[in-house]
Amino acid sequence: MAVFGGSFNPPHVAHLLAAVLAIATGGASKVLVVPTFRHPFAKPLASFEHRVRMCELCMAGHPQIEVSRVEQELGGESRTLRLVEHVRATSPDVDLRLLVGADILLESAKWHGWEAICAVAPPMVLGRVGALHPDAPVAVLPDVSSTRVRQLLTAREADGDTRERELGALVPRDVLAYARAHSVYVEGP
Repeated sequence: MAVFGGSFNPPHVAHLLAAVLAIATGGASKVLVVPTFRHPFAKPLASFEHRVRMCELCMAGHPQIEVSRVEQELGGESRTLRLVEHVRATSPDVDLRLLVGADILLESAKWHGWEAICAVAPPMVLGRVGALHPDAPVAVLPDVSSTRVRQLLTAREADGDTRERELGALVPRDVLAYARAHSVYVEGP
């Protein structure tokens, strides 16, 4: 099983592709998508409920991908080490991996307990555009970021058609419809 944690603020097509690639090419029997409950560096996020629901919509139709609320159950600030130790304790017989993009490996020195994380759940690394790492496979995820999606959702650009085409290429339509229907990114994060 691969644990795929993140802010998912909002989830986008690269998140979906990462989970599918972990199953199709990485050998994961299941991917556990875990939205961050409270960012450890106080990064502003849409509500946990909205991000969980958007993850559910993003990953719908893929029975081997499960969206988990475990970060809420654990409470407090999200820490990957605490998460993987919890998953290991509740599923001791599972081959546990941490699904990450190559860009994360470049920042691993900033992570709390990175070596311990690797011991509990060795990273399953996916390539990212602009983030070269020797452990990353040839498959590269598209250059999509939640930051760009939020910018597009809140933009007041003159060319709405161009914005809509870009959003349509970056975000699953059910996630986009949900974000708009609930005004998730109109004000705030």
